[in-house]
Amino acid sequence: MSGFDKVVSDYSAAMSGLESGMTVIAGGFGLCGIPEGLIAQIKASGVNQLTVVSNNCGVDGFGLGVLLEDKQIRKMVSSYVGENALFEKQLLNGELEVELTPQGTLAEKMRAGGAGIPAFYTATGYGTPVGEGKEVKEFNGKPYILEEAITGDFAIVKAWKADRFGNCVYRHTAQNFNPMAATAGSITVVEAEEIVEPGELSPSEIHTPGIYVNRVIKGEFEKRIERRVVAKENN
Repeated sequence: MSGFDKVVSDYSAAMSGLESGMTVIAGGFGLCGIPEGLIAQIKASGVNQLTVVSNNCGVDGFGLGVLLEDKQIRKMVSSYVGENALFEKQLLNGELEVELTPQGTLAEKMRAGGAGIPAFYTATGYGTPVGEGKEVKEFNGKPYILEEAITGDFAIVKAWKADRFGNCVYRHTAQNFNPMAATAGSITVVEAEEIVEPGELSPSEIHTPGIYVNRVIKGEFEKRIERRVVAKENN
C-alpha cells in the first residue's frame, strides 16, 4: 500500500514545491469548505506574486484574506469580493489585479481545465464588460462568448473524509467549488477532517477520485462562521 499512500504528516510537506509567482486554485465558498491549514502554510512560507483562483478572497484576517496582509497575492480571479476591506483597499490602490468572473463560468473554467478542455462557449457575460474582447459565436441563433479554461500549479481543497489513496468526500455545502478545483491543479493537496483506510469509503459516495490527488493531510478546522444570522425572539 505504501506506493499509493498519499498522506503527509506536516503542512510543509503538503505544500512542498510552492514558489513565488505560481497559480493556486482554492476550493471553498466564503468561509465554507476552505482548507484553513493549507492557506496558513502558504502565508507562513512567505511566497508572493501569487495568482489565486477562488470564488472569493475570504474575509479580513481569515481564509484567503490572510494572504493579503503581506501582499502575497498579485492577481485574484474571483466571482465575489465583497466581504474584505483590505481586498478593496489594495484593488483601489492598484496593488492587486482582479479578474471578476461570473460564478458559474468560474466553476466551469476549473472543471474544463481538469478535463483537458482548453475553452468553451457560454452565453453568460455576452454584451457586458465580461465579454469585451472575447470571441463571439452563434449557436442556434444565440450569441455565446469563448472562455478559456483554468489550470493551476497547485490546487488546495478541503474534504470531510479522505482515504490514504486520496479519494475524497465533501460534506453538504462544503462541497461547493472543491470538486472542480481538485481536478485543475498540477499538484492537488487535500486537507481532510478525517483520514480513513482504503475501502472504508463506499465507491458511490466518493466525490473526487484519488487519481486527481497528490497529497493528503489531516487538518484541524476552526470553521468560523462568516456572518451569523439568528431569528429574533417573539415577545
